[in-house]
Formats: sequence, structure tokens, C-alpha cells
Amino acid sequence: MIRFRRLALAALIPAAALSLGLPEVLAQTQSPAPAASASPSPAPSASPSPAASASPAPVAASPSPAASASPSATATPSPAASASPSPAPTAPPPAAAATPAPVQTADPFGLETTLEARKVVMVKGTANWDSAFDTLIDAFKALNTLLDKQGIKPSGNSMIVYTSTDDTGFTFLAEIPVEQDPKNLPKDMSIGKSPEGKALKFVHRGSYDNMDNTYEAITNHLDDKRLEAKDTFIEEYLTDPLKTVEDKLVINVFVPLK
Repeated sequence: MIRFRRLALAALIPAAALSLGLPEVLAQTQSPAPAASASPSPAPSASPSPAASASPAPVAASPSPAASASPSATATPSPAASASPSPAPTAPPPAAAATPAPVQTADPFGLETTLEARKVVMVKGTANWDSAFDTLIDAFKALNTLLDKQGIKPSGNSMIVYTSTDDTGFTFLAEIPVEQDPKNLPKDMSIGKSPEGKALKFVHRGSYDNMDNTYEAITNHLDDKRLEAKDTFIEEYLTDPLKTVEDKLVINVFVPLK
């Protein structure tokens, strides 16, 4: 048997990126230390100034290198100052991680509800498990053909009521809600009421063949909750089984409780 597993999505915070960013900042803050040592270098250039006083003509030339050296010392800290704001680009990763990933809301499973009886046109049938879905489709086609000929529109979703099951097959009622009574019904069709009373609601998405997994999960749910179900259950086809691709079916499964 296939076991159902629920996948959980977890958002990863790029902490490693932050930790790698710190050494770079430290390396950049320590790099200005050699630049600071460059500032004392102009000091020795001050010693030639007495010699420059002896020869006034070179004095005008000698201060110009000293003056050009002093800006170079001040220029070197400027990269260090520009390096200090570098941690700013590392701030966005935490902000991005703070935004949670969108989570899809799960379908209700075992939701307590109360079914209301509705007027339906129905047809009885039997089917074996190997061709179950084809048999149900034929029953829905017969009902829709009858309603189309008489210009009656359904007032609700198509339903299957399982009345008995065994290892080889099952008996069922295919039902379509209507507001007015159809006329000239065949012998195997009739007008009646859909099931009513307290029930648990489950949702199946996918093909009819995969419903075994859904019913296995329903059985486990009833066992865990120690609930007793009646000898019947109802499938309400939210998507039209005559027009919908089989693996895209959406079906409400109702389990009446004792």
C-alpha cells in the first residue's frame, strides 16, 4: 500500500553568508593600519626644510613634493573609510529570510458536517471493481441524457451512493439533484431523496483508481477517533466526471456516522 506523506517546506537563513562576510569586514578595517604608517613618512621630508632655507630657489620646489605627499597620506584613509560601509550589502539576506514561503491550505479531512436531503433523479446499478469508473460514467450519461431531453437543468453536483460492497464489486445509486420531476422515467430510474444526517467530510483529488488510498486514510481516521460509520458512503463530484480528465477529479467523500 502507498503511504501518504506530507511534505514540509523549510526556509533556510543564509547564516553562512553572514559569517563569511565578517572576516572580510575585519580584513578591510585592519588594512588601514599600514596606511596610517604612511602618514609619518612625510615627517622625514621636513628635515630637508633647513637645507631649503639655505638655497631659496629650491625651497619653492622642495615644498611642492612635501605638499603632494601630504594629500597622498590623507587619500589612503579614504578607501578605508569607504570600506567600512561594505557590511551594508550583507543586511538583505536576513530580510529576505524573514519573508515566509507561501503555504497552500490543505483540504478538510474528517470535517464534521450535516447532510441535507435533496430531491434527486437516480438510477440503480451494479459494478465490478475492474470497470467501476466506466460503469459510473455510463450511469451519469444516462441521467444527463434524460434531463437534457426534457430541458431540466441539474440543481447540484452528481453523486454516487454506495449501498453495498464486496471483494468483487458493489451496488450503487447514481444521483443528480433536480428542482422539478422528470417525466416518463425508465424502469431503472426513479425520483427520491439524497442521504441526510451527520457525516464526516473528506476530499479526494486525482483519479478514481487512486481512491483506494483515500479510503484507506479514511478508515485509519475512523479507527483513531473510534468512530462508527454506517454501511454506506457518498461521493459528490465537484468536477463534472463527463468532462474532466480523470486525474483532475475533485470528489467530496461523505461518511455517515451511526
